[in-house]
Amino acid sequence: QVQLVESGGGLVQAGGSLRLSCAASGRIFSNYNMGWFRQAPGKEREFVAAITWNGYSTSYTDSVKGRFTISRDNAKNTVYLQMNSLKPEDTAVYYCAATWGVGVPQVRLAEYNYWGQGTQVTVSS
Repeated sequence: QVQLVESGGGLVQAGGSLRLSCAASGRIFSNYNMGWFRQAPGKEREFVAAITWNGYSTSYTDSVKGRFTISRDNAKNTVYLQMNSLKPEDTAVYYCAATWGVGVPQVRLAEYNYWGQGTQVTVSS
């Protein structure tokens, strides 16, 4: 079992930045690929970014490329999502997720076994 706790969400103006953190416990963090997903009101949960267990490979949805950066610190059992140039359409609950580590970052919800409780990000115009 892996427990995930997100933090760092909040209210920010358009063009601003936030850094989300996801702290993991319960298993060996470095064995797991990690992902960030988001869910806006009335919409399905969608993929945002993912990173492999060793941090060597990342993947992003097109709408955040060049603005968001996923990273991890295996010594701290934490994965991060740095979000810059935020837009109102980035408003959502952001979730981190974990799945057994393979060589490529996974982008589908169904591939992830463990989920955090989510953190709200609100971007005002």
